[in-house]
Parts: sequence; structure tokens; C-alpha cells
Amino acid sequence: MSNEELAYDFSPMIKVYKDGRVERLNDTDRVPPSTDPKTGVQSKDVVISQEPAISVRLYIPKSTTATTTTSAPQTKLPLLIYFHGGGFCIRSSSSRRHHNYLNALVSEANVVAVSVDYRLVPEHPLPVAYDDSWAALNWVASHSDGNGSEDWLNRFADFQRVFLAGNSAGANITHNMAVKLGCERLVGVKWIGIVLVHPYFWGTEPVGAELTTPAAAREYMAGVWRFACPSTSGSDDPLINPAKDPKLGQLGCEKVLVCVAEKDVLKDRGWHYSETLKKSGWNGAVEVIEAAGEGHSFHLEDPTCDNAVAMEKKIVAFLN
Repeated sequence: MSNEELAYDFSPMIKVYKDGRVERLNDTDRVPPSTDPKTGVQSKDVVISQEPAISVRLYIPKSTTATTTTSAPQTKLPLLIYFHGGGFCIRSSSSRRHHNYLNALVSEANVVAVSVDYRLVPEHPLPVAYDDSWAALNWVASHSDGNGSEDWLNRFADFQRVFLAGNSAGANITHNMAVKLGCERLVGVKWIGIVLVHPYFWGTEPVGAELTTPAAAREYMAGVWRFACPSTSGSDDPLINPAKDPKLGQLGCEKVLVCVAEKDVLKDRGWHYSETLKKSGWNGAVEVIEAAGEGHSFHLEDPTCDNAVAMEKKIVAFLN
């Protein structure tokens, strides 16, 4: 057998060969934590679990530095927990695009952020990413009394104003964490809202314009999910199709912002999610904004374009 034989080809994200080799094709650019010269946002990496190995990247805005060297009382800031995208199989909390995006968002919104570095598929099939993300939420919650292991969270984070956000697969994780939070409360934390940017949801039955989506594109979306979650029942698994989740109405937050993009194959899933959520018995508020003429994750590709700036303004308002 040639060692070039492919077992899976999900270009432009990842290729897996039959000999077990994994080739990540996209966004392998990693950057260290730093003090961002443009925004003054500080970041650092923290290991939250040795076994399994889970880390997070923390961000604090420039407004906190005035009191980091003094004992003056600090005004507590909203806390954002962020899950990066990448089909569950690529990228990390140190990916350049996600790092730059969070520097800008933390600065604009004046929030503290925790970016979760969950373990990736295929070395760690789902539900590992969900388990790691839940561990990160528990670690964050352990600081709610001001006596956690991480000083930045103890000093600067307001645990009565906590938000979750993510893009693509990270938005899928965000939603699933919010469902879990609705069923298993974490003491000392008030979960205000979630932001789902271009969420990776799917389903067997087409919704909206998916009726005209090319078969190859539909199969790619379904195939990535089967690859990421080998134990799945398929595209109507509640983890990928929230409309099939009897627990949807228990979503553990007060408000939801869904961001979709006109030219994204996942767009109609975002709209469908909001409609289903409204009918689920959940008593919060959900809003959808759509970026005209844009594709999937456009805001990471071109963060200064008009639509990306407009979306950022909307998210900043949501967090404040």
C-alpha cells in the first residue's frame, strides 16, 4: 500500500492518510501570547489540566493595567469564554487569526477573555473537544469566589456577566456548552449570553436554500461531522442538529446573538436555529444578523472590512 493513500480528504482543512499520518493544511500559523502593540491588550497561556492536557489563553484589556501595579479597587469587567473554529480538527487558541481577532474584540468591548485550547480531531475524536471545553468552564467557575488559581480572573472578571462565543465549530461548542449549563448549573456564575458566529450545524433534511446546495457541499458538511465524531448517529445527532435536541429549551443563558453570512453554505442553519429556539420553550431573546455578500469566517480573513467592523460593533454592544 502506498503511504500516499488517503483515508480522509477534507481539503482545504485536513488530510488523513491510511498509514495514520495527519496533514493539517490550513491556518497552522501560531503566535505566542504578548502585549499587543496596537491595542495594549495583554495575553498569557495557562495550563488548566495536566492530565488531560488542556490550556487556555487569557486576555485582559489595557484598562486593567492602571491597577495591576497598585492595590486600588478594580472595576470588574464582563468575562468572555471563546471557542475557536476549524472543523474540530485544525487551529488553536494560539492561531494568529484568532489571537488577532481576540486582541481587537477584548480592546473594543473592554472585557476579559478566556480562549480555550481544546484537543483536536482525529487524534482526539469528539466528544473530547466538548469534554475539554466543559473542563475549561468548570476551571473558570472555580474563580467566582475570587480565590481561584489565576490572578487575572480573580481580580478583573465579573462572574455575574459571563458570555460564551465561538465561530463555526467553536459556535457549535458554544451552543452545546450552553445546553449543558442549562442542565448542570455551575455555582457562582451568571451566564448572560452566547454569540454564535457562522455556527456549524447540520441536518439530514435540507432547510432554506440548502435545497439547491450542490450535493458535494452537503456531503462535505455531513462528512466532516462523521469524521469528527465517529460515534455519532449522523447529521441528526442533537450535537450537530439542535432542532433534534429535546433539551434545546433549557439553554442556559438569557440572550443569543447569531451571526450569519449570505454566501456561507451554513447560513440557513443559523436562521433555522433561531426559529427553532423561539419555538422550544426557551424564554430568552435571540437575534440574527446577516452580512451581505460575505462567506464563511470572512471576519477572520479580512477583519477591517466594513461587514467585519459592523459585526464586531454588534458583538461589542451584546457583551456590554
